[in-house]
Amino acid sequence: MGQEIVESQFEKRDFHRFEKLLREETNLLRGWFEEWRFSTDINVGGFELEACLVDSSGRPLPNNDRFMERLDETLVMPELARFNVELNTEPHRLSHDALALMHKELQTQWEHYSDVAEGLDSELVMTGILPSIRDSDLSLQNMSDLRRYHALNQQVLRMRNGEPLRLDISGREHLEVVHQDVMLESAATSFQIHMQVPEDLAVRYYNAAIIASAPMVAASANSPYLFGRDLWDETRIPLFEQAVDVGGFAGAAHGPMRRVGFGMGYARKSLFECFEENVEHFPIMLPIDYQSEPEELRHMRLHNGTIWRWNRPLIGFIDGKPHLRIEHRVVPSGPTVVDSIANAALFFGLITELVEAEQAPESQIEFATARDNFYEASRLGLHAHVNWIDGKRVGIHALLRDQLVPLAWKGLERLGLDQYDIDTYMEIIEARMRSGQNGAVWQREYVAKNGRDMQALTLAYLEHQKSGEPVHDWSL
Repeated sequence: MGQEIVESQFEKRDFHRFEKLLREETNLLRGWFEEWRFSTDINVGGFELEACLVDSSGRPLPNNDRFMERLDETLVMPELARFNVELNTEPHRLSHDALALMHKELQTQWEHYSDVAEGLDSELVMTGILPSIRDSDLSLQNMSDLRRYHALNQQVLRMRNGEPLRLDISGREHLEVVHQDVMLESAATSFQIHMQVPEDLAVRYYNAAIIASAPMVAASANSPYLFGRDLWDETRIPLFEQAVDVGGFAGAAHGPMRRVGFGMGYARKSLFECFEENVEHFPIMLPIDYQSEPEELRHMRLHNGTIWRWNRPLIGFIDGKPHLRIEHRVVPSGPTVVDSIANAALFFGLITELVEAEQAPESQIEFATARDNFYEASRLGLHAHVNWIDGKRVGIHALLRDQLVPLAWKGLERLGLDQYDIDTYMEIIEARMRSGQNGAVWQREYVAKNGRDMQALTLAYLEHQKSGEPVHDWSL
């Protein structure tokens, strides 16, 4: 979905042609899995950070086209809304000083991009949902001027037979909204963590990422408000799921297979199962003919990009050789660069140790339980209770503090990362657990003290973000 397309209007023959190409490439991929064709380079990490552009009053400012013109570089991309952008960094092998390098690169980028934004009388904000955003901001007038987004909107509505999208979220308060387009999705911004994995352990890594989703979203929650309503700790989760609410075959709007969701189960023998599921269960959304060689897998990769599992397997290429990656999509953007790197460190360390466990965690916790844990943690954050691998029901705050943070610490050491860096970033997570203050908690406490002025909240949040201090140290 990150690549621009040539056409945005499609005919039946386009879908038939794409299906033929998709099945050809998927069959080719099957052979690659059987032949162990994937790169053996392992433990490579990276991420994508989505951010919002706001004006001096803290309101979203739809000027990413001018922002992009000032930058003229490939590491920044416009997102669905004209007030959103995505920042990318180079991947790094997870050893030695990788965490410090990631931090330095992201901090340098963020400072540069923030300076560019200021030159356009705007500010960059990283947060799961911009508190000041209003329903009226999410209009087609504010859609980025790229064909792929207009095509996405058209195809979602086609698959829903023109039925509008309905947002219905019950949290601390209740929100119901009806939209005629997919622009609701643009209210959600995330920090997507990538990890390249070896084929022989790819199933274990994928399942570990699924199990880790509940503690990851609880630790990093940063999206309590939408349109001024107090909802879930990570409201971004139900928002995104309902903003592109289309299902699989024979259920365009109401089938059991969801295009945005937690998935239908663990991988069993191979990650190829996910790509096979894509073909067999999800209608084609963007039937682009790339006129490419089958070995590039461009049609298969595009189709995979229109299926948004919270943990999504990816096929990438380096110097023409394919590799496997897990994209962990549950973490929201922000609150600061250092919080983001600490969240990434928690993920890298935690799934490393889950994979290294003598008994596979997925044999100890059912997929349905991992899924229920995830939604409970998204709704209640650090106040959630989950059923964990040992069969016990436990508060997720205590689980993180007493078990999972030390486990992730050990995982980072196993990867061979510098001890100083491990201590630096894991101590941030540890301090967040001691204080019990992540981004969602701080936002709610600010509102409790200062009143429900979403623009004032956004500006106060931005002021703390500029300080660079991790969220557990933010005052009210």
